[in-house]
Order: sequence, then C-alpha cells, then structure tokens
Amino acid sequence: MNKPNNTEEYIATFPEPVRRLLEELRQTIKSAAPQAKEVISYGMPAFKMKGVLVYFAGYEKHIGFYPTGSGIEAFKTELTPYKWSKGTVQLPLNKPLPLDLITRMVQYRVMRDGERK
Repeated sequence: MNKPNNTEEYIATFPEPVRRLLEELRQTIKSAAPQAKEVISYGMPAFKMKGVLVYFAGYEKHIGFYPTGSGIEAFKTELTPYKWSKGTVQLPLNKPLPLDLITRMVQYRVMRDGERK
C-alpha cells in the first residue's frame, strides 16, 4: 500500500465495515477537538494542535487508538474491557466504539496540549 496523502485516502483502503468505524472514530475526534488539524503521521491519521493529540489506525481485527501515554494513564481504569498498553488501546471491530470514552480522552489530550509551551 502506498502511503496515504490524507485521512480520506487512508480510510478508503479498508473494507466497508471497517471504513464505517474509522469514519465514526474520526468524526468523534473532530467533534471533541474541532480546532485540531488532521494530518498523516507515521502513515496513520492523526489530529494535531501544538503537538499530536491522538493517532488512529485500522487493523484486521481492531482499531488502534493512540492517545499517547498520558491519555492512557489518565483513563486506564476505564480501559479494562480493552487490550491496552502504554500508548495505545485496541478497539475490537466486533463491538461498538466507546465514543464517550474516546471523546473524554481527546478532550483530555487537548487540555494537556494547551499546557505545552
């Protein structure tokens, strides 16, 4: 796969059910951080202000959501239903996305980004 130039190109490379979830995630992030700019970073869609707020990516069996280490640390007690690690959470394709949790995580990352100099 060639490196995508934008989020639309990235999402278009996936089968329809995954595209729908990726677009739902994208719109949730946009709503939570309307001032953020969409970029492609490390070959993945990302939202950026002073620094990158979050990344996301599609995989065969899950969507990877990358709210950085601080985003994971702040919400780790709410992430117990999911497989997660220091900087990522895996959202299974066969379950609804936790949109409220994602919104709060993005808002937290916006707040942390605002603290940057």
